[in-house]
Amino acid sequence: MRPLGTLPPTETLEIENGLSLVPRVKLNLTIHPALPSVSKPIDEWQLKRALIDFLKSSLSVPVTVPEEDLQIKRLKDLKKRKRDEPVAHGALFIHDLRFLSSRKKSEETEDDVKELEKKFMDWRSYVVEKMDGIELNLEGVKYNLVVEIPVSDDFERMEKDWEELYAFRNRGYSRGGRHDPDTIVLRGVPSRWFAEPRVSSKPSMLVTHTIFSTFGKIRNLNVSEDDDLAKGMDEDDLDIGIVSGLHCKIVVQFEKYRDFHDALRVLCGRSLQKQGSRLSADYEVTWDKDGFFRNLRSQNQDKSSRMQEPAAEQYRSEAPRREPHVSQLASSDTRRKRFKE
Repeated sequence: MRPLGTLPPTETLEIENGLSLVPRVKLNLTIHPALPSVSKPIDEWQLKRALIDFLKSSLSVPVTVPEEDLQIKRLKDLKKRKRDEPVAHGALFIHDLRFLSSRKKSEETEDDVKELEKKFMDWRSYVVEKMDGIELNLEGVKYNLVVEIPVSDDFERMEKDWEELYAFRNRGYSRGGRHDPDTIVLRGVPSRWFAEPRVSSKPSMLVTHTIFSTFGKIRNLNVSEDDDLAKGMDEDDLDIGIVSGLHCKIVVQFEKYRDFHDALRVLCGRSLQKQGSRLSADYEVTWDKDGFFRNLRSQNQDKSSRMQEPAAEQYRSEAPRREPHVSQLASSDTRRKRFKE
């Protein structure tokens, strides 16, 4: 496998357990009515056709997007909508990025990879700029489109955030040593893809460790079912594929900053696919800024302390019962004085 630091953003990465990281561009869509008082529900099919036609006819390089790669979820009850709220939201996925690369993989040099990465970033920004703010006329009703790159797909933004945060934290680091981020948080991946086949459908620590060892040496790993992913979402969001109990949350801490950096860079802007499955997992990935493993250790210590408390309380409750027994060995005057009090 080629070094992760030289992997172009348009190339698929094969990892362990039959999994692949497949490149794509994802854009978040929000649709507002031009007139806030609109009461007519938006036609999802008409909206999809308008956006697909725009991508074919209005970009410097026409882009063909299958209808299934354009997810739209409209607000069902407009009577509950506030004036500044959208009438629909969704996501656009562009998977065919072959036009960006003019060379074969075997012919690419390190400079070619850097040039391709810049070309990819510039093209993605260009698509956002062209689509953001356009007006859509659907059956006589006008709508405005807002287009954004998801935070989870924007590696440059995340890198800037942690550089600023750790620059502040590292002031006066000579005593404790310099610190850099080293932990990735991944949410929204199918639990069964990280489970032991024919053993359980729940994610396995061993399988997950094997998969993420592709990116570098692991210091700490935590895998859990991600029931919280569906909490706080309405039914519209859940229809887009978030189902409680079927996804897991993975937190990986690497030994080296470079492995963390390259792994996060590769995970950004890709979907996870499983050999033999038609499902594509569009996970959320970010870096840990809250000290997950440090907090986990603190919680475990607190739990251990609470488990020891009953024994300590029992010891303290027995102490007064021993005092009267000792007092009986003292003089009768001392005993009368104690009772008189």
